[in-house]
Amino acid sequence: MSAEPTTTQVRSVNVPNALTVFRIVLVPVFLYLLIVSDTQGTALRYWALAVFVVAAITDLIDGDYARRTGQVTPFGQVADPIADKALIGAALIGLSWLGDLPWWVTAVILARELAVTVLRWWARAGGVIPASRGGKLKTVLQLFAVGFYLLPVDGSVLDAIRVVLMAAAVVVTLVTAVDYLFRAVRLRRVKADLPPTDAPA
Repeated sequence: MSAEPTTTQVRSVNVPNALTVFRIVLVPVFLYLLIVSDTQGTALRYWALAVFVVAAITDLIDGDYARRTGQVTPFGQVADPIADKALIGAALIGLSWLGDLPWWVTAVILARELAVTVLRWWARAGGVIPASRGGKLKTVLQLFAVGFYLLPVDGSVLDAIRVVLMAAAVVVTLVTAVDYLFRAVRLRRVKADLPPTDAPA
């Protein structure tokens, strides 16, 4: 008798995962439009912004939709944060490359994302570190800040909004990094305090 597909295999092909893959596909398209817009005119900059907005929308809905509908899969748990980091990373690097955003801002945010990824792997023996409200706020602030920086127009009010949003994003980015550090250490300590699973009763 042939083996039936597992639940995980069946659920891997679903709407949330499709949105995640779609976002990953959009990242190189967005980055190409952003870089080329520097020499080809502001029309492509608006197209880059449009692609970024579409990708950002999928970022904001795929995870929540997966949890609400019971469609969380191992693939989604790995691919979703990768897609998030790829989108934000591409946007920050592209903006810094064009001289629209200081490189130190990009370095701080990308360093935080790398550090949190390492912490997640380090703490995985004690359990999974779930996304926090601060982490979600960080993502929203980064998306809005980048969106305003992508606008190919200038103005004192707009410039002020950009700076304030990005400053808030950087602050929350650093604060949540410290939070993840404490949570990772706590998970490791809890795991270390537990008796071995093969210990005699």
